[in-house]
Order: sequence, then C-alpha cells, then structure tokens
Amino acid sequence: MTVVPDSLTLGSLRVDTPVVLAPMAGITNAAYRRLCAEQGAGLYVSEMITSRGLVEGDEVTKKMLTFDELETVRSVQLYGTDPVYIGKAVEILCADHGVAHVDLNFGCPVPKVTRKGGGGALPWKRGLLGEILEHAVAAAAPYDVPVTMKTRKGLDDDHLTYLDAGRIAQESGVAAIALHGRTVQQAYSGEADRDAIAALVDHVDIPVLGNGDIWEAADAVRMVEQTGAAGVVVGRGCLGRPWLFRDLAAAFHGEDVATLPVLGEVKAMMRRHAELLSEHMGEERGCKEFRKHITWYLKGFPAGGELRHQLALVDSLASLDALLAGLDDTAPFPERELGTPRGRQGAPRKRVVLPDGWLDDTDGRGAHLREDVDETTGG
Repeated sequence: MTVVPDSLTLGSLRVDTPVVLAPMAGITNAAYRRLCAEQGAGLYVSEMITSRGLVEGDEVTKKMLTFDELETVRSVQLYGTDPVYIGKAVEILCADHGVAHVDLNFGCPVPKVTRKGGGGALPWKRGLLGEILEHAVAAAAPYDVPVTMKTRKGLDDDHLTYLDAGRIAQESGVAAIALHGRTVQQAYSGEADRDAIAALVDHVDIPVLGNGDIWEAADAVRMVEQTGAAGVVVGRGCLGRPWLFRDLAAAFHGEDVATLPVLGEVKAMMRRHAELLSEHMGEERGCKEFRKHITWYLKGFPAGGELRHQLALVDSLASLDALLAGLDDTAPFPERELGTPRGRQGAPRKRVVLPDGWLDDTDGRGAHLREDVDETTGG
C-alpha cells in the first residue's frame, strides 16, 4: 500500500497539502482561488495565459494576471508553442509579477488550440517539447522558480505521448509532471486511466500528479494509493464546492472528513464567492461573473425553476441576498450528488484537429505555429 503524502515538494516550493487547483478558463480567477484557499491548503493555479499575449503586452492577458492580496504563492499556467516566447514570458512572470510557480499547458484538447499544434497536440513533437521546457526552466532558474507541466496520455489511443513527455520533462529539469488520464480525443468523456498515471510514476523520478475524475476527497486518496502519484490536480470536482479543498486537506492528513453542508451553509459560500468577485471586478461585473456558478452550487438542492432563473440574472449583491433568502436553509445536502461528475463531459471527438502533416515526424523543432494572443482554455 502506497503511503499517502501530506505535502508536495516542487523544487524549492513546498505545498502543505499535495493538492493543485487546475486552471479553468473563466473560473480560477483571483476571487475563486482566494475562496478555495480559505478552505484548505494547496497550490492554486491561475487561469491559463498565453506567452505571446504576455510578451506583447496584451491588455486582456495583463488583466488576467491579477492576484488576491492574501495570495502568498502566485502560481500561473502558461500556454505557448514557441520556445523563445515561452522563455521570455517565464522571465516576465518571475521578474515582474513575483510568480513562485509556473505550469506549462500541454493538455488542452480544444480544437482551436490543437489545430495550431498547441496544448495536447504539442507533445507529439518531442524535440519541440524539449526546446520549450529547456527555455522555460532556464528562464526560471535565476529566480529559483519551479516549472511544471501538464499533459494528457496522447492524441488518441494510437498516438500516445505521455511516457516520452515524462522522460523529456525530467531531462529538461522540470520539477513535476501532471497527467490527465485521458487522450485529447477523449476530451472530458469516459473515465480517467489511472493505470497510465501509475505507468508514468514508474517511468520517471520526478513527482507525478494525477488528474481526472476526482469528485470527492476519497477519490484523491485512492488516486495516490493506486498510482503512487505525489499528489493530485483537481478541476471540475470543485465547481460549486470550494469546501472540497477542506476535505482534501483533511484526507491527506489522515482525518476522515466529508463536508455535507446544508443549504444555508451553501448560501453563505455563494455570498462569499460573489462578494470576492465584486471586490476584484466591481459589483455589477462580479455578480454577472457569479451567474455561471449558480447551477453548480445548487445542483441537487431544492430550488424552484423561477428562483433559479432569477438567480441567473443577478446583477447586485443586494438582489443576490434577496433571492438567496428564498432558499430553505435547513435543506440537507443531496447525497446522491456525491461522486458524480460535474462540469463539462460531452462525447469523444471524432478526430483530433491537427496542423497539416503534424503526424509526419515526431521531432518538430522549428515547426511551431503562432498562437493567438488570447488563447484561453484549460485541459
């Protein structure tokens, strides 16, 4: 039986609980990261930004680099396909933004990203992947900032890349690799392959983080026990449930805790979330940003269709308070929702969209395509 770790070490960075919040576009902004961090220790990664957007001073990219005043460990996920741009962007993050951890995205399955050879498509080009990682690590080294990467099993079952990616990551000086146990073709469908995560653990000496299908704290502990992973990356499982990080912290420190809040406690969390968004964005925009979270928070709870509809139109904290008052504080947590998928799922893609001739060779040095400055997604 694998010993369950109670912390995670990434180079010079020590994380008190071996749990990483996965970057999610439009979700993991400064307000949500603060909300999750208030629940339990971990590493909370920002929304993905593009290296080109950062280097060229794109205003949207700069606005995404907003950190909460209590965010003591600044962690950013970076996307790119050009080693030079990646290196420059890492240096900017370290020198100008006080970032303590940089994660590189090689897992995104979105066609607009893979079409340009980015995200989950890029590890097929082993040489290009190595160049990018080497530039990133070299740029971060003077600041003693660890660089990690996230990837998937491969393009599809016939084009697996994760073992090579792990080897290249280790050779390049990357501090850890996170593996989402799905292929690009699977996107978010089906089940994550824990055997692949275990195989990667056996294949490399650097820490491996397991990602995929962690809906409850017990899933995270099982992931580590079954694969030997050094920790976990949590994405969709925390949507509408920031308290999952409280459960995760407890589980990794040997405590048996499962938070089942009554609706009154969920209401308080919803109000806190909207309040933090309003502090960072202004009340009207913050409340509009909050709308997307309402369905996740209320999943399985008794709340009439009209009330849900009105909540989906909320534009001020006062109107939110008035509407939340219409919910039954004593309603118990819907236990049937435990362990069930949250957020996007969908069907597997018919094919992975790639640049012309992408599969013709596996080296790819000099083959990168220019990404848009505003590529924003996750994976």
